[in-house]
Amino acid sequence: MAKMPVRPAHPESICWGCEKYCPADRLGCANGTIRTPHPCELFGDDWLEWALNESNAAEPPSSGRTRGGEHAQGAQSGQDELHR
Repeated sequence: MAKMPVRPAHPESICWGCEKYCPADRLGCANGTIRTPHPCELFGDDWLEWALNESNAAEPPSSGRTRGGEHAQGAQSGQDELHR
């Protein structure tokens, strides 16, 4: 299995959708009709650092609270009051 480069020189010239790494103009795996972009094209050059930070900061199971600390039900009922 080939490793995916972290910062390829010309990521736009390769399909990153499988381990074949086909040229963008000759897709050989039937993975679709368009090439799959490299993560650096989608998330920037620091994509791996971002991905590692996200995997290390896994949230605990949902307790019914939103990220802001409000109860999800309370946040919804507050919105309902605004629309009445």
